[in-house]
Amino acid sequence: MSELESLIEIVSLANNMPLPKLSKGVNYDNWSLRMKALLGSQKVWEVVKNGHQELEDVGEMTIAQLVTLKATRKKDKTALYVLYRVVDESSFEKIANVMCSKRVWDILEKAYKGDNRAKQVRLHTLRGKLERMRMKEAEGVAEYVLRVETIVNQLGRNGEMLLACRVVEKILRSLTNEFENIVCTIEESKDLTSLSVEELVGSLKAHEQRRRKKKVESLDQALQAKATIREKKVPYTQNTQGRGGKGRGG
Repeated sequence: MSELESLIEIVSLANNMPLPKLSKGVNYDNWSLRMKALLGSQKVWEVVKNGHQELEDVGEMTIAQLVTLKATRKKDKTALYVLYRVVDESSFEKIANVMCSKRVWDILEKAYKGDNRAKQVRLHTLRGKLERMRMKEAEGVAEYVLRVETIVNQLGRNGEMLLACRVVEKILRSLTNEFENIVCTIEESKDLTSLSVEELVGSLKAHEQRRRKKKVESLDQALQAKATIREKKVPYTQNTQGRGGKGRGG
């Protein structure tokens, strides 16, 4: 395949792919995950991640090495073109003269994610959010765990991976009072160091469903009792009115 044909293939490939756009209002971490998946699907992410060093003297290279070099160049250009297309005009000015996909990625990451100091500030903020997070009274187990896992994932994307046991402990000590009994049962019967978040959620949701079923049953019983009382009052009232009428007639 000629260089022109390769270029046409690259352009056609990128033009037919839905690309996640990057701008100031976009969450960089989420964009980064989508782009890694997209570039990986096209088998070019490794070139972006590890970089590609262009060689000037290829005279002593073997045919196999030349084939590999040509394939790597093609991957680098494919990734470069895709990255050019995902940014707005202001960001494009920052990377317009960069001819290496890894360098472009690094520039965008620094521009949108910030330097190491900004990263530490983000980590501090996320840790605080996670520590203060508590389950709301009207919140379900699934909704609350999703909120916790969202912060945990954000910490992970910023370089701080939390062990599953820490996430499990966080969830257990931040539930509402109605989960007190099941929390005690889990702590006494389970090994929290090996308990997965999925297993914990399963136990909590089962408890939640039982409580909801009892509430529905209690409500049904209360409504039935109220209806029974009303039924008893109706004939009593009618009898009272009847006796009163006879007395006046006599």
